[in-house]
Amino acid sequence: MSTASTRTPASRYGRSSDERADRTLKIVGGVLGVALVALIGWFGYHYVGQSSISAQVVTFEISDRSVQVKLEVHKDAGVSGYCTVRSQAEDGDEVGRADFRFGKDDTQVDQTVTLRTKARGTSAELLGCQAE
Repeated sequence: MSTASTRTPASRYGRSSDERADRTLKIVGGVLGVALVALIGWFGYHYVGQSSISAQVVTFEISDRSVQVKLEVHKDAGVSGYCTVRSQAEDGDEVGRADFRFGKDDTQVDQTVTLRTKARGTSAELLGCQAE
């Protein structure tokens, strides 16, 4: 004996509502997926491609009320900007933050800057650089 099918013949009654809903969900999912990939690409391009200043902390030296930070900055010729540096205490509190500006002439700047602190810092961290 064979079992009876619970599906209705598609040629007689058309598609079921489940099939229409599945097709709609596939289309919506595809459109959202393409939009997400485009958004990630846009952010990636602006983060990497538009960054004309990059820097790193080479060394730092701590004293009671300041931190000497040696920065190495790479930038495009003719671009001026600034880098933000901060220092934190042993308990994690921020004890100092300052912006340090760089001129337009050189493409690489190696500079030691002094970050004044309100208490003894234990670190020096580069938060980021911006072109002006």
